[in-house]
Amino acid sequence: MSVNVTMRSARRTGRRGFTLLEILLVVGLLALLAAFAIPALSSSGEKAKVKIAEAAVKSNGTISQSIDLYKFECGKYPEELKYLFEKPTDDEVGKKWAGPYIKDPDGLKDPWGRDYQYAAPGSHNEQGYDLWSMGPDGVDGNEDDIRNWKTD
Repeated sequence: MSVNVTMRSARRTGRRGFTLLEILLVVGLLALLAAFAIPALSSSGEKAKVKIAEAAVKSNGTISQSIDLYKFECGKYPEELKYLFEKPTDDEVGKKWAGPYIKDPDGLKDPWGRDYQYAAPGSHNEQGYDLWSMGPDGVDGNEDDIRNWKTD
């Protein structure tokens, strides 16, 4: 019986947890992994926003199709994007207007929460319209803009 009691007391005095060094090592490794993972995840989020904006402004995009439908029914491109959800004040166009052509006015905001830019007639698409987002940086006219026209 004394052997059995000695074995139990040896088990109780044995190691029961992690040392401070082991905990710090695990926390350090997790921090290192997070340092690599977080930038990779945030850049994929920006890429997804760019794809969403491209899907809206390109020729078969959601906003582009609404603009084309407006032109088909009213005979000309809208003067402003708000006329995709609001009846135009021009009486002649207002009679032909069969909108709204877009369900939610917030659909005219890019993934960064800014209004899409629009010009009709366009300076790049002279027979049509220019539609673009200022992109992630919100600055108009630089390389990250998302446009419905080709750039050189």
